Amino acid sequence: MVKTRFAPSPTGFLHVGGARTALFSWLYARHCNGEFVLRIEDTDRERSTQPAIDAILESMQWLNLNWDEGPYYQTKRFDRYKEVINELLEKGLAYKCYCSKERLEKMRQEQMEKGLKPRYDGHCRDDHSEHAPDEPYVIRFRNPDTGTVAFDDLVKGHIEFQNSELDDFIIQRSDGTPTYNFCVVVDDYDMGITHVIRGDDHVNNTPRQINLYKALGAKIPVFCHVAMILGDDGTKLSKRHGAVSVMQYREDGYLPEALVNYLVRLGWSHGDQEIFSREEMIEWFDPAQISKSASSFNTKKLDWLNAHYMKTLPVEDVAKELVWHLNRIGVTDLSQGPAPELVVKNYAERTHTLKEMAQKARCYYEDFTEYDPAGVKKWIKEGSVDVLKAALESLNSLSSWEPQAIDEVLEALAKRLEIGMGKVGQPLRLAMTGTAMSPGIGDTMVLVGRDRALKRIEKAIAHFSK
Repeated sequence: MVKTRFAPSPTGFLHVGGARTALFSWLYARHCNGEFVLRIEDTDRERSTQPAIDAILESMQWLNLNWDEGPYYQTKRFDRYKEVINELLEKGLAYKCYCSKERLEKMRQEQMEKGLKPRYDGHCRDDHSEHAPDEPYVIRFRNPDTGTVAFDDLVKGHIEFQNSELDDFIIQRSDGTPTYNFCVVVDDYDMGITHVIRGDDHVNNTPRQINLYKALGAKIPVFCHVAMILGDDGTKLSKRHGAVSVMQYREDGYLPEALVNYLVRLGWSHGDQEIFSREEMIEWFDPAQISKSASSFNTKKLDWLNAHYMKTLPVEDVAKELVWHLNRIGVTDLSQGPAPELVVKNYAERTHTLKEMAQKARCYYEDFTEYDPAGVKKWIKEGSVDVLKAALESLNSLSSWEPQAIDEVLEALAKRLEIGMGKVGQPLRLAMTGTAMSPGIGDTMVLVGRDRALKRIEKAIAHFSK
């Protein structure tokens, strides 16, 4: 059975690169009817934080990347790591190293001066005679001296390293805590991980980890190293390109379906298709189709996908996200306004993000105190108050508060007054929403609600009469 994992370090929030790795790992597990594990690699106690852990879990849930096992926490597995380290020491596959920072730095400087690659020289491999038992030490893995480490990467193809290029890396620090490269291998071994999909910044860690798998007698997983994501100008992705946390995309008004669809196309393709359902992604995803070259982040394409999903997803799904955004701007009592689904139906074509939609919809749930000056200047002229009074009279007698009935009454009023519909509709829009921009006036009035709409016309008459 295929078993993949996503193993973020909670030293910061989940960004798009990590989210794409999580998505690829999740998709491959689902494609193979396998299992997906979530593991929090929190051994860096100084930099790991609970808010970062919470944000990772929240991001995974929002993207709907559900896990089958976990979340596991490395800090809760220290006893297991200690057990494995002791086994390696007993077998002579690891050793205590007492070298001081001064000695290691001097060795490093000498190697660099000679044009050599800096690496530990094995000084403590076999001789501890000059050290007292209570001296501080680290524990190093005894890496093979000869031969090669080779693996076939699903993206990069065949990769080989000479063991002579690798050194005896530290698996336990002087304070007794285990290191990243060691914990990863023990975890993958214990959890039965068969495929490791991760960023290609980990390629150089892989040969060390493979030698450790071999030392533990573990089956070596299949590796898949994915190229990095660049900004659209070809430079390393940064905040100015959109390299923000996943939850920032939610706060900016993107739908999870849009972000997932966008991420899956960053380095993977299926013909020329751009828009994928979740089911299609699962059915067609194959790591062998991941591009070897770096992908470029394009915010305009993400915006286009978001607009598509706002218009095509089930209204109820979009409405759930809209409620989240309304709550964020302080609109928590929705009982005084329209059903959020009705807002989505009227605004999905008129807005680009849910954040924008929530801001425009605020006026349907809360009263406002100001009118847009530009709209007032353009549409409130001599006679506009009389038009509002006539509209109020006509609307008061309406028995059916439906868009079509409202539109018919107002069109009849414009005809009777011998003026264009704009001179009726725009002052009413200002009365309803405080701005001259909204859906059709009939739809807008239904969103406001009969009683509130009539009161707002009265309020506008009083305000503009001044």
